[in-house]
Amino acid sequence: MYFDFYNGGAEDQYTLKENVEAFHRITFRPRILVDVSRISMSTTILGHRISAPIMIAPTSFHKLAHPEGEIATARAAASCNTIMALSFSSTCTVEEVASSCNAVRFFQIYVYKRRDVTSMLVQRAERNGFKAMILTVDTPRIGRREADIKNRMISPHLKNFEGLLSTEVASDKGSNLEAFAAEVLDRSICWKDIEWLRSITSLPILIKGVLTHEDAIKAMEVGVAGIVVSNHGARQLDYSPATITVLEEVVHAVGGKIPVLIDGGVRRGTDIFKALALGAQAVMIGRPILYGLAAKGECGVRRVIEMLKDELELTMALSGCPTLKDITRSHVRTDQDRFNCRL
Repeated sequence: MYFDFYNGGAEDQYTLKENVEAFHRITFRPRILVDVSRISMSTTILGHRISAPIMIAPTSFHKLAHPEGEIATARAAASCNTIMALSFSSTCTVEEVASSCNAVRFFQIYVYKRRDVTSMLVQRAERNGFKAMILTVDTPRIGRREADIKNRMISPHLKNFEGLLSTEVASDKGSNLEAFAAEVLDRSICWKDIEWLRSITSLPILIKGVLTHEDAIKAMEVGVAGIVVSNHGARQLDYSPATITVLEEVVHAVGGKIPVLIDGGVRRGTDIFKALALGAQAVMIGRPILYGLAAKGECGVRRVIEMLKDELELTMALSGCPTLKDITRSHVRTDQDRFNCRL
């Protein structure tokens, strides 16, 4: 049941497959005879220096993968000098994760029907040293995840909500996670709620779930600090586009004014290079982190990040790019490029 929860997507799982396959259709245009004796992968996200453009995406219920849960993930992020985004539905509290290690952490938030719950979670994250808020905006309703319905997925206890609201939601129609979401998430969320969220925190706010240039422009108009191009790991609207296929559209709309991150389908260092070439400032890793956590706890998460860093470093060297700034649009060829050539 829990593997299906981690691994699955919405409905036919078309977007789930396409998130990965779309990366496969992008090829390289490597440069030769460039001095790559030294490779630098470090970058800065919202003023925070990290060792490579690889961040940990917000994902739920880490204790289903390993008994130490999000604490193990946070420690791995700290040892790799990168940023972890903690999910609102973590199985460790904000306070437990904050006290586990010294690391830069962002906090993922939703807007709930009870705005006081959102406000209290934001304030707790801010008090505990989190450096930014990531507002997930593609979930007015939870997507139809048929494996969870079939398995009658049982959500674990969500410790961050203790004393705020009950997470014990019964359902005889399938996933109790779906029932919980229907009970607490605010379906009326709209652009004006970004202004409300900005009014209750001094932290920068990124919005996660942007897939079009129209929404990217609107996001800048309401004053967000960054955008995450995301289709929720293909768990919301099936047949939405693979994130890598719309990254350039969002990047062009933003015009360098705010950072653009991307998640969905990143499985190799070559995928990271492709995302950077198309304008992303960094990638966020979801499922591979969970699988590393399940395999070997903190060490497994650290190994996943190290593997991706090693692969990215090799890709940069073989493409003639000693620094991240050297990675340009001219280093990759997409389906659209091939179509334009035929024209």
